[in-house]
Amino acid sequence: MTTTHTLVAEELTLAYGERTVIEGLDLAVPAGRITAIVGANASGKSTLLRSMSRLLAPRAGRVLLDGRAVHRMPAKELARTLGLLPQSPIAPEGITVSDLVGRGRHPHQGVFSRWSREDDAAVAAALEATSTTELAERAVDELSGGQRQRVWIAMALAQQTDLLLLDEPTTFLDVSHQIEVLDLLTDLNRVRGTTIVMVLHDLNLAARYADHLVALESGRIHAAGEPGTVLTEDCVRAVFGLESRVIADPISGKPLMLPIGRHHATAPVAAEVRGASEALSPR
Repeated sequence: MTTTHTLVAEELTLAYGERTVIEGLDLAVPAGRITAIVGANASGKSTLLRSMSRLLAPRAGRVLLDGRAVHRMPAKELARTLGLLPQSPIAPEGITVSDLVGRGRHPHQGVFSRWSREDDAAVAAALEATSTTELAERAVDELSGGQRQRVWIAMALAQQTDLLLLDEPTTFLDVSHQIEVLDLLTDLNRVRGTTIVMVLHDLNLAARYADHLVALESGRIHAAGEPGTVLTEDCVRAVFGLESRVIADPISGKPLMLPIGRHHATAPVAAEVRGASEALSPR
């Protein structure tokens, strides 16, 4: 079932002290879809995600969840609808997988409430959805990078939120574990209808997995829309200062960006890239 919650940024300006990072930004997150935020280092990607999850108050403008300003919502109420997985989270030393995932139930518990059957069911469902049931009694710090990331996602799922924000969920993972995590997030979106917003560095993975791309450049949106309209050679040049060729991904049909370095521009590979671009580009 697709979520109908709306998450919108209006005239959003964000700053750290005197340094403005995001200025006058407007963004509407498509409900029930996967959105990837891309951009160069220090373009404001993680800062934007922090503000959308209430961790950073805006200097101007606002972030609205279902028409309500997130920074005025009680923390527990917000956490029952919106979950955040920050970049490189750190688990308490020695904590088991089941205990960590159980912490996702905190927003649903009152001051005097006890652990319930509903909590047990939510944790079990989160472990099953992320294929981590067999890891339940293992210490988190004993797991591989891919396993740990699945466990953190399970904790977010145990919150039973309809919106999930992830800051660089594939950082420090090898390519097989990157695909594993992104496949899992796609399953959550397709099966559960979870709205997903994630910051990604890899443009090609962002284009392959996302329904909607947002390209940030110096704190402003340079382009937003379907991957085919956003990931262009002009966009890569403007946002990253990089020459490239963008062709059709032979697997997904989505755009595939091939970077051109100084040592490639005049080499035979440049001609090969141009030929591939012409051959694979939609007619």
